[in-house]
This record gives sequence, C-alpha cells and structure tokens, in this order.
Amino acid sequence: MDFEALFSISQTALELGLVNALTVLALFLSYSMLNVCDLSTDGSFTLGMAVGALVALSGHPWLSLLAAMLAGAASGFVTATLQTRMGVQSLLAGIVMNTGLYSVNMALTGNKAALNLNKTPTVFTIAKEALRDTPFARQYTLIVLLVAVALAVLFLTWFLRTKMGLAIRATGSNPDMVRSSSINPSFTTTVGLTVSNALTALSGCLMGQQQKGFEINKGSGMVTVALASLLIGGIIFSKHRPLPLRLIGAVLGAFLFRLVYALALRLNMPAFMLKAVSSLIVIIALSGAYFRGKLSYYIKRRAHGKGGPAHA
Repeated sequence: MDFEALFSISQTALELGLVNALTVLALFLSYSMLNVCDLSTDGSFTLGMAVGALVALSGHPWLSLLAAMLAGAASGFVTATLQTRMGVQSLLAGIVMNTGLYSVNMALTGNKAALNLNKTPTVFTIAKEALRDTPFARQYTLIVLLVAVALAVLFLTWFLRTKMGLAIRATGSNPDMVRSSSINPSFTTTVGLTVSNALTALSGCLMGQQQKGFEINKGSGMVTVALASLLIGGIIFSKHRPLPLRLIGAVLGAFLFRLVYALALRLNMPAFMLKAVSSLIVIIALSGAYFRGKLSYYIKRRAHGKGGPAHA
C-alpha cells in the first residue's frame, strides 16, 4: 500500500470518524456520565438524517441542523419519560423507542426508504462555495466536520461543569445520594437523554448531507459503532483523566474505529464480515482494561520479586 492510498484511507476514515464522533459524544453523556444504556441511538440517528434531509430539500440547509437536533431532543425526552415516569427499564425503553422510530421515520419521508440530496444545497455545498478560491477548497468536508465536533466538545466540557451537568454526573454515580440532596434524578435523566439524543440526531443529519441522501437503514448498528469507539477512547484516556481529554479520547476512538473499518475494506474483506469486525473491536475494547490490569499486576510482581525489599 503506497503513501497516497494510505493518506486517502486515513482522510476517509477521519471524515466518517468525525461524523460518528458526535454520536460517540452523545453516548459519552448518556452511558459514561448518566450511566444509562440508551438503545434508541439507531433510531435517533436515522430520525436526524430524515428530518435534516426534509428541511434541506425545502431549501433551508442551516435550519436542517437545528430541526434535526430538536427532533432528536424530542426522541430523548420520550425515552426518558418512559424510564423515569412510566417505570420502563432503560434497555427496554430504548428498544421500544428504536422500534417505534422506524415507523416515524418512514412516515416523515412519505413511506420512502430513501431521499436524494444530490441537487440540494447542504451545509457542505455552502462550505465548498465559501472555500472555492482558498488553499482549503478540497478540504471543505473535513473543515465542516471539525468545526461541528469541536463545538460539541466545547459545549459538553462547559455543560458538564455547570450545576446541571454536575447533577447529571452525580445521578450516574449515585442516584440515591442525589435524591437525598433534593435533586430530582428523573429531571436530570431527562435533561441528559434529551441533550444526548440531540447530538445523535445532529450526527445523522450531517451524515445524510455529507453522503447526499437519506436511507432508512443508515442508522442500523450505530449504537455498536459508538460504543466501540467510546471504549477505545476510554483506553486512550482513562476515566481518571480531565474531562476535556476524555472527550477528545472519544473523538479519537471514533477515528480509530473507522480506520480499522477502512483497512478491512481495503483488504477486500467481504461486506458481511464487517459486523464481525465491529463485534471484535468491542470485545477487544471491553477486555482491554482487564488485560491492562493483569499486565500491570504482573509487572509490579516481577519488580517486587527482583528489586523489592529483602525480608528477614
């Protein structure tokens, strides 16, 4: 593989990784901070793609971003309501919402499984025109995605340090303590899932505009991709690191995941094996902390045996 091919693969992986990074950041909020496994991610991602495509087709590409986020926030609010006010377990609430959102997405698009945005202005075509005569003319996609992810990282860094953000983090760590502190954990859970799903929908909206279309099954398996990326990011920067580094680690995890995917495709791996690749990455990421602990214990044991204090 020559340098030019490797550069092309890396850039493609970086662009896809940045799109997915918004979903990974959403999962960072719901899974890592709030300690809620939100399985409605696939449906919210597709919802954002559908709403974003419809609003862009109506001639409002910038408004499509806001509309997608509002739709995702509504999805997160319903998911949180099922959990906090109707007694539905978080996993089941996510599954129910994910199933229901399929019908919602089809209804929004007029029972069409796909929409074409090839001739529709998007935020990417606007950026392409704005950068036409500049040195960055060919990198307009990357620039748009970098700006979006950077803003999301900055927002979460700020938000999770506010009073509400600290309450969300405390809810994920110890809901009983939060309840005894006169903070309503149902409210903090609702806010957390609303913000999380808004970011997921934004991710879907940007992917639809980047790939110039909506497809009903584009969000399938997104929760697995995001979880794997989040776990990879956790290996890069552990939970004991400062919050901004953990968020950057989540973004890097999304890029590395997509890079492995791109290399697998480059090696002509059959398409049906890509799901197995995703599962393998998740297994490696999940077991990484365990083996890292075993390796640390083994190294300390060897050091103690060779250079430790002598015993009488």
